[in-house]
Amino acid sequence: MRIVVKIGTSTLAHPTGHLNIRLVEELCKIISDIKNAGNDMTIVSSGAIGMGVGKLGLMKRPNDIPTKQAAAAVGQCELMYTYDKIFSEYNLTVAQLLITGEDIASEKRHLNFKNTLNRLLELGVIPIINENDTVATEELGIGDNDTLAAIVAKSIGAEKLILLSDIDGLFTADPHKDENATLISRITEIDDKILSLGGGSVLGQGTGGMATKLEAAKICMESGCDMIIANGNRPTNLYDILDGKDIGTTFSGGKK
Repeated sequence: MRIVVKIGTSTLAHPTGHLNIRLVEELCKIISDIKNAGNDMTIVSSGAIGMGVGKLGLMKRPNDIPTKQAAAAVGQCELMYTYDKIFSEYNLTVAQLLITGEDIASEKRHLNFKNTLNRLLELGVIPIINENDTVATEELGIGDNDTLAAIVAKSIGAEKLILLSDIDGLFTADPHKDENATLISRITEIDDKILSLGGGSVLGQGTGGMATKLEAAKICMESGCDMIIANGNRPTNLYDILDGKDIGTTFSGGKK
C-alpha cells in the first residue's frame, strides 16, 4: 500500500516552537515499522518555519515574508537532520524534496516531480516533502501542506492520506465552543453542509485549518484515495487506522 502521512507543525513542535522530541521519535518509529511491513511511506512535513522560530529565539511566528523565509531556512536544516537521524536508527533512508507552486502548475515540472518521487519509492526511500518556504511567496506558493499532501497522494496513486494534526477529526461543531459537538467518523460526499464545518487551526502554529483539510479531502476523493484526519498527539493512531479501526474522520475515496 502507498501511504502519505502529513505531519502538522502542532504535532512536531511544542508551543514554544522547539521540537517535541518524544512525540517525533515515536512517530518515526511507527512509520518505520509500517514501512518494514511492506508499505511505501511518504511524509509531507510542516514545521520548518515553526522550528526556525524556536531556533532563532523569536517570540512569535513572523508576519513578514523575509523573516518567515529566514526562519524556514534555519528550521528546515534542523527538521531534516532530525528525520535523517531517527530513520537511520531503523536502517531507513530519507530524501528531501522542497517544491513550490510552480512545480505543480507546470506540467513538465510536475511530471519531473512525480518521476523523482516514484523512483525514490521504488528504491525504498522515504521521501520527506515540504513547500520551499525559503523562496515561496503568497503568489507563488501552494499555500498549505494539507493541499500539498493531497497533491502528492494523487501524484503517486496513494491508497491513503493520513493528516496528523492537533484535532481528532471533523466535528458537527467546534468542540472547543460546543460541548454537544460530535465527531463525524466517515464522509462519503463533501457537500455544502460539510464545507460549512470548516474552521481555523486550534493552536495557531500552522497555516492550515479545517477548511484546507476539506479541500484536500476533495482532491483525494476525486482520485480514489481515502483521506483520514487524526490526532497526531497519539502516534499509535497510525496503527489503528491501518487495522481498520474508526479513528478520526475518514473521507472515503473508494480505492480498495
